[in-house]
Amino acid sequence: MPDLFASRKRRGLMLREAIILFLTAALLLLGGLSAHAQQARVELRVDGVRDDALANVEQALELPRGLVRDGRINKLWLRRFERQIPEKAARALEPFGYYQPVVEVEREEFERNSVRLRVKVDPGPVVRIKGRRLLIEGDAPRVLRSRLDSFPLAPGERLLHVPYEKAKGELLGVALDLGFLDARYTRHVIRVDPQENSAVLELTLDPGPRYHFGDISLEGAPDYPERFLRRYVAVRSGDTFSYDSLSDTQRNFLDSDRFRNVVVNPRKDEARDNQVPVDIRLEPSSRKRLRPGIGYGTDTGARISLRYQDVNLWHKGHELELEALLAELRQSGTAAYILPGYRNVDTMFALRGGYQREDLDPYETEYLFAEAERMVGYTQGRQSSVYLRYQLEKSTVGGESIDSNFLMPGFRYSQVRFDHPVRPSKGYRYRFETRGTYSGLLSDITLGQILGEGNLLVRLPWRNFIHLRMQFGTTIQDDPIENIPASLRFFAGGDYSVRGYGYQTLGPRNDEGEVVGGKHLLVGSVELEHRFSGNWAMAAFFDIGNAFNRFTYINAARSAGAGVRYYSPVGPVRLDLARQLGEDDPSWRLHVGIGLGW
Repeated sequence: MPDLFASRKRRGLMLREAIILFLTAALLLLGGLSAHAQQARVELRVDGVRDDALANVEQALELPRGLVRDGRINKLWLRRFERQIPEKAARALEPFGYYQPVVEVEREEFERNSVRLRVKVDPGPVVRIKGRRLLIEGDAPRVLRSRLDSFPLAPGERLLHVPYEKAKGELLGVALDLGFLDARYTRHVIRVDPQENSAVLELTLDPGPRYHFGDISLEGAPDYPERFLRRYVAVRSGDTFSYDSLSDTQRNFLDSDRFRNVVVNPRKDEARDNQVPVDIRLEPSSRKRLRPGIGYGTDTGARISLRYQDVNLWHKGHELELEALLAELRQSGTAAYILPGYRNVDTMFALRGGYQREDLDPYETEYLFAEAERMVGYTQGRQSSVYLRYQLEKSTVGGESIDSNFLMPGFRYSQVRFDHPVRPSKGYRYRFETRGTYSGLLSDITLGQILGEGNLLVRLPWRNFIHLRMQFGTTIQDDPIENIPASLRFFAGGDYSVRGYGYQTLGPRNDEGEVVGGKHLLVGSVELEHRFSGNWAMAAFFDIGNAFNRFTYINAARSAGAGVRYYSPVGPVRLDLARQLGEDDPSWRLHVGIGLGW
């Protein structure tokens, strides 16, 4: 019995201790929640300025860490911060031309132990430029002096620090890119007279000596001939030093798809007689590649492809490419052998051949071809080429079968100048081509053709862009259109033509109402694009044009629509919805594609 009572007593004590612990924990939790609910805080509001000036003042008046600690406001730190507010706010307003602001601070208490600091700002008069003393020491190139002459903040304008600092950096950048690697400012002062609310800019640039490229060494790619590698180098020893030229060199190597890594290292600290040696270290990628592909485009339908490349055939930098394409509307197999030229990266000689078949609503065609082309690259993205092409073609257009063969020489000239290869914001592209055949010289038709296309991209304010596109073509031939094979006729419609219509479905019609293509082509497009902060954009467009046989009767088709763009690392994914205009029974059409659309 004593043991039984003792056991019950111990259990009672244990239960009482558990209850006490539970109640203590509950009280502590409630106390913590109450303390959290009553925790003090400090707020700050700024009145009297807005936009960028407001943001700069708010950033300058960021509350110091530790001002509120353990639920309480540190009164000493608060008074010290209050005393600093007028000076900090005044300094934050100087970049916007306000040098005599009046700043008042009011403290308001609210809730329990919380404080609101209300900062009232009268920015005062704006400081304006009274004069400028902008100098370049020594004998500087005209382009550098011209850049100095276009320096912003002319007399009478408002003093703004951001444009001033930006122009300073750009002027120094121009000097560096012109080879003045030791360029520096010996004087850069803004003298402000608060009494007159005026300022004088004093800026002196010392460009120093001009540097040139010294020896340029290549390392890491012993399997390629050095003469072949030199074609990718955008500079030569003795040229004026330019960081842009080094960037072009690195881009040339990477764009060749032969190297997985390229490091261009100018050794300025080892320069002698102002000659800067440059090391280029290369890491080659695999020379043989087999690349499958899968995709979809409105102009081709679903498609799969397989491409084989050997980019260093015979260890001489020659390239062999074999490609097979299987799509709903097009099938092809091609081979290309490319011999590099040593003038520059865009100079080469190519031999091509293959088979292609298209099965479209207006026509069916299949042909074999062989072509030799000599391409020559020039500066600023310009390239020209001459070619000779032999083609055997069998096509059916409007129920009429056409068997033809022709030997066709031609000439092409093009230029591409965009500021970015995947997401450009400005630039242009154009391409012209002339070609012809003559009956009797391995040809059964005689004709001459002139073709051209162009694109212009212009940047507008507020992330808006306007894109203009044009295509044209004309055929010089006395014979009727029925003698021209399908591949040499002009059609319109599709993703890169007049949207709202199917691929190659626009053109002159025969007596049965079937589209048979024309001798001439004229297509234009206007597109307005707005880009958001991320990779997305939206666009609205208007397309017009058609293929035709007589300039007196074009019968232009028209369409309008809207679309979205997603800028991926390989280019924009485009989704457009277009509606036909001027048709008795207009319809909508969805266009899907990948790429810039030009």
